[in-house]
Order: sequence, then C-alpha cells, then structure tokens
Amino acid sequence: MTTLYWHDWSGYIGVVLVLLAFLLLQAHRLHGNGLTYQLLNAFGALGVLLSLVFGSFNTSAFVMEAAWLLISIYGIVRGARLRREKRDVL
Repeated sequence: MTTLYWHDWSGYIGVVLVLLAFLLLQAHRLHGNGLTYQLLNAFGALGVLLSLVFGSFNTSAFVMEAAWLLISIYGIVRGARLRREKRDVL
C-alpha cells in the first residue's frame, strides 16, 4: 500500500484546482480575467509546486508550475489595479 504524505495531497488538490478553473472557464462559468479564475490557478500551481519541492522533483514540471503561479499573480495584480482605476473614475 502506498502512503500519501501532505505534499502528495497538496499536488492532487493543486491539479484539481487548475483543472476546475479550466473547466469552469470553458463552461463560461468564470471569466479568464476574473479573480476567482486567477486564484484557482494560483493556489493550484502552488499546490503542485509544493508537491514537487517536498516530493519527487521534476525540473520541467517545476518550471511550468512556477510560470503558472507567476502569471496568475500578474493577473491578480493587474485585475486589482484595473478595478481600482475603474472605481476611481466613477
């Protein structure tokens, strides 16, 4: 029997979050520039990164997830800035 550690669960949950974000985007339940979509992607990437750092490391997967996290953070910051600017104009 295989023992699952916290970092294994972190990775599985991360994968579910990223896939859920993509599914909801394709189903037109979320907008690609929306905060919920960006947060699902950011936390998903973080979960996978944790599983890679504390579990079986894979360089290409690490680079992919690090980029995914950085792009998600960029989207969160950009969206917050645009919402603030829109609010200030009104």
